[in-house]
Amino acid sequence: MKEQTDEFIVEAYKKAVELDLDHDFLLLLEEELERRELDIHREKVY
Repeated sequence: MKEQTDEFIVEAYKKAVELDLDHDFLLLLEEELERRELDIHREKVY
């Protein structure tokens, strides 16, 4: 189950970047990716 949730978060992040969503939302997703130690190739939002 954890793997499915992790995959969902990674896909949500990629889609949020693609759609150029709110900066704070992208930062929140990045923090969750880091917390879960998920490594995806991405440019951090600053």
